[in-house]
Amino acid sequence: MATHNLAVIIKNPSDDGKFLLVKQTPPPKFGDEEYDSYVDSDLWDLPSTQLSSLEGESQTRIVVEGEESCLEKLDLSKFDLNLALNQILQQVGFGRPSGVQWKLWKCVEEPEFGPGLPIKTVYISGVLGPEHGDLQGQCKWMSFQSCLNCLLEVKPCSDRVGSLVVIGLVDDSIRSSQSKIPHALNFQEYPPGVKVVPMGSRTAKPFSTTNLVIFAPESGSDGSTDSGFISQGDALIVDPGCRSQFHEELKEIVAALPGKLVVFVTHHHHDHVDGKLLQKLKEIVAALPGKLVVFVTHHHHDHVDGLSVVQKSNPDAILLAHENTLARIQKDHWSLRRTPVLGGEEICIGGQRVKVIFAPGHTDGHMALLDVSTHSLIVGDHCVGQGSAVLDISSGGNMHDYFETTYKFLEISPHVLISMHGRLNMWPKHMLCAYLKNRRDRESTILKAIENGAKTLFDIVAYTYANVDCSLWIYAASNVRLHVDHLAHQDKLPKDFSLETFNSSIVEFAAKVGKF
Repeated sequence: MATHNLAVIIKNPSDDGKFLLVKQTPPPKFGDEEYDSYVDSDLWDLPSTQLSSLEGESQTRIVVEGEESCLEKLDLSKFDLNLALNQILQQVGFGRPSGVQWKLWKCVEEPEFGPGLPIKTVYISGVLGPEHGDLQGQCKWMSFQSCLNCLLEVKPCSDRVGSLVVIGLVDDSIRSSQSKIPHALNFQEYPPGVKVVPMGSRTAKPFSTTNLVIFAPESGSDGSTDSGFISQGDALIVDPGCRSQFHEELKEIVAALPGKLVVFVTHHHHDHVDGKLLQKLKEIVAALPGKLVVFVTHHHHDHVDGLSVVQKSNPDAILLAHENTLARIQKDHWSLRRTPVLGGEEICIGGQRVKVIFAPGHTDGHMALLDVSTHSLIVGDHCVGQGSAVLDISSGGNMHDYFETTYKFLEISPHVLISMHGRLNMWPKHMLCAYLKNRRDRESTILKAIENGAKTLFDIVAYTYANVDCSLWIYAASNVRLHVDHLAHQDKLPKDFSLETFNSSIVEFAAKVGKF
């Protein structure tokens, strides 16, 4: 099962090097002045729409030259291509032109980001010009090089080019022979040079994969010895947390990356650095050329269990982590050189800058990365592709910090958010504001429960999550505790509410939920 989409490459009859892009409709506004003041820059992409299944046989079906070549992935005869194409052409102002020769460009199956159905997109191309109608104001012609410039030489708040352009047009032209990914693994490249590979992991539902992010710029190393960089390398991988059955694929990925490798882990959870990686990690590290730099975002065992293997296999390796994390890493895990980072430092990868950002909230040592040239923000578990992220109260998770980090991300004004679970998000500011709104709405409900007389953790959770399966209340309790702490920090709790009584009810909560 999958969702099926149609993307159309409309070429300019007077300049075959240009194709038509449409300004994408942003998500609906919140109706709140604060949130609506954060506006993502304009996003331009290929015109597209969802394909609907065909009921019966079409008597006037549009013929697409070469469509038989994609039968294994998608059978166009089973979909109402006429309807989809007419919707797209009316959207751009071309009406229903006749005599256009449509050709199959490619068919792409999205990686299994989850938790929803994967998306299969068929790209077709055709030449249309002024004789076919008047273009709408939300359309413009762009060349391949112009799109590349928008993607690789980003200026904050400038117009953006979407993923359909990269996957449909740019992808095949820029994939590096040095950065091969095993055929068994499907991946998405956006922006160019940043590959996202969802790999099966021991993560929490509704997800089943953790995104392995690979950053390997085409430019290669410039040989810079700038002492301003905290570390330098030719390629960067983020959060190799796959299950053991994917270790051979991970080993192939690492072996294919050029030169010196920097490993960055956003935080410590099992799905980001699997504890079962030890033997395979030893093989991988032993095979890596040159100096190895290891970046650990915080101290949890499932992020540091492999450190002893790394240092034994590569005694010259350097460990980079936040100072809170370094203080918690035992010497039997890592006894070699340690370099603390606080955020603001820069890593040089293939001659390009990647900025380290301190991003506490999910944990107290959580980190993010900003690819400076493409203005892409790798946010770890601060955001996820669907739903909201759970804060880890046992590892310094903090609601106040989470809000502050979210505002920090908003000020960065990224062009795309890359989380470690789920799809990339092309409307970063809207997503971040949605997280703020969700947290504040939840906090308001918690405060209302307290004002209505709730005194214990169980009473507050039962009121706030009344419509949620009680089997999930144990996870909700962690967030409720952090929200109560945040309310106390803001001095918003009623005077008669006892934090001592609330905190002493935590054990009782576990017993009550256990009965369910």
